[in-house]
Amino acid sequence: MRQRSTSASRIAVFAATSGHSGVDRILVNLIEQWAAWGLDIDLLQVRGHGPRLASIPDGLRCIDLGCSHVNSALPALVRYLRRERPAALLADKDRVNRIAILARWLAASQTRLLVRLGTTVSVNLASRGRLERWLQRASIRYLYRLADGIIVPSVGVATDLVEQLGVARAHIQVAHSPIVSARLEQLSLAPIEHPWLAADAPPVILGVGELGARKDFATLIRAFALVQAERPCRLLILGRGRQRERLLALASSLGIAEAVDLPGFVPNPYPYMRRAAVFALSSRWEGLGIVLVEALACGTPAVSTDCPSGPREILEPCCPESLVPVGDHQALARVISATLAHPPRPALLRERAQAFSVAASAGAYLAALGLSAELAPSPLKRHQSDHC
Repeated sequence: MRQRSTSASRIAVFAATSGHSGVDRILVNLIEQWAAWGLDIDLLQVRGHGPRLASIPDGLRCIDLGCSHVNSALPALVRYLRRERPAALLADKDRVNRIAILARWLAASQTRLLVRLGTTVSVNLASRGRLERWLQRASIRYLYRLADGIIVPSVGVATDLVEQLGVARAHIQVAHSPIVSARLEQLSLAPIEHPWLAADAPPVILGVGELGARKDFATLIRAFALVQAERPCRLLILGRGRQRERLLALASSLGIAEAVDLPGFVPNPYPYMRRAAVFALSSRWEGLGIVLVEALACGTPAVSTDCPSGPREILEPCCPESLVPVGDHQALARVISATLAHPPRPALLRERAQAFSVAASAGAYLAALGLSAELAPSPLKRHQSDHC
């Protein structure tokens, strides 16, 4: 059994995710890469929430905080910080970030604290209630100063925090999300049974994400209706959410119900990405646009709304013509049609995706946390009895 490391290289990760979001994939990729480098990690869990790992790597402990809601996690987190004294703590999303900041202050802990914001905050807040907008703005502007830094996935998110919320630029660090790995390539080769993705089937336009207002799949469906009127094609949208029935009703009203499928959440979307003719992101706002990078890594052409923030940073170096205004279904239809007719070379897309490799991102996060892979203990065999 591996001897437990000192706190000098232990990283704690505190999040409360849905279990099937882009943030889940980010955190799982970070944890697995850090563990591969020999670091010890504590995943602090709120019951019923993610992130969830398919297997437990050597060096990872899953610690149940004994609560089912983020707001009740404060006492347990204070006790953890006093008892374990990890070198660094990474927290993700505003509610979790607030609890982490308060817990470190109450524990009088020397643990370095980095809080992550993964989306363009001002745009996200525009759709929230007045109290929630005030609370999050106040916490980011004043409470986040007590953290050692804020880490964000794109320059656009950083600029938004400075210009719209008054955060000091020196307090923000930009690090690309950890997306592209050898495992992604392997997963993309897995077999799938969906008949629309057979070799001789009409081309498929693919969307992936939560069926909610932010992803604006209604614009994608309207765009698809225009494309489908010109040529045989089909639309697949992977994900679940409150707007599913509304989106199906929209497809029916446009007369394209037979060519639209919403099969729900798919744990491994990469074979779908690999076999799709075009990947489409129709979001109103993002933090980066993880699925765009994943599609490029699969060699699949991607088109996107030029929403704040991330898609322009991803696509402009390789496919600047693939960006359209937010909510403009006619422009989106034109760029989808053009991409179907003249797709870019897969090698160009895969090359662009390498800027978002897991190893490069995990190293950037370590640097922001004040650690490095070279300082980590050597990985040895460890028996694991915990499950994430």
